[in-house]
Amino acid sequence: MKIEILLFATLKDRAKTDRLALDFDAATTVADLKTRLASLVPALVPALPTALVSINHEFAFPTDPLHDGDEVALFPPVSGGADNPTTQPPNYPTLFRITHDALDLDALVASITLPSTGAACIFTGMVRGITQRDDPHETTYLEYEAYVPMAEAKMKQVAGEIREKWPAVEGIAIVQRIGRLDPGTPTVLIACSAAHRDTGVFEAARYGIDRLKEIVPIWKKEVGPSGEEWVEGKFKPTGDDRSNPKSQMPNPNLPPPNKSAQ
Repeated sequence: MKIEILLFATLKDRAKTDRLALDFDAATTVADLKTRLASLVPALVPALPTALVSINHEFAFPTDPLHDGDEVALFPPVSGGADNPTTQPPNYPTLFRITHDALDLDALVASITLPSTGAACIFTGMVRGITQRDDPHETTYLEYEAYVPMAEAKMKQVAGEIREKWPAVEGIAIVQRIGRLDPGTPTVLIACSAAHRDTGVFEAARYGIDRLKEIVPIWKKEVGPSGEEWVEGKFKPTGDDRSNPKSQMPNPNLPPPNKSAQ
């Protein structure tokens, strides 16, 4: 079977390509894939132990099988799908988007404001020109990259998790800008609205940005006077971080199981 592998961020740079097409035997797992890549592309070897894998826009793990036609991606831990775990309440707006366009904060807040809304909590991340903690340095600009289909699916998952934890939240907006962004530019917005300020909107917005930094496949390359470097996270997803933890990620190209035969 033929499998096309998409590569992002540091893995793309190491392989000097953003995709590879490989032939595999019928019985192949994620672990087999990494072993094969290590032998074919030695430059990937240093990155493979920490590289995350997705199959059809969902996190995959060493024993997960590959199927003909699967969309497979390898990427580093996030810097910094499937249906929602819960059903979205009727008329409660949810917005999740990856965009190259400038973030219009007023328009985004308006999009999650209902007649019953009396409070909105907004987190906006921005590009720092000067970083003073850890290793102090200057940033000329950041280059953001995303695995867009999976990123939007995981944003949808984050919104579902917020609704499950804070049922009083009305509207949710999760928007990430990609491309070249100069210091002072807003990069990400998490906004939650509700009828009152004491209904969890502060906690929900904080949870949203923290969760985005864990499971939404977005990376940034930091460019400054001393050079450039991809910024990678350290969070390692587990099966619980799938949108449906019990999901075995069926291949969408395969027919559904014949339930009458069970």
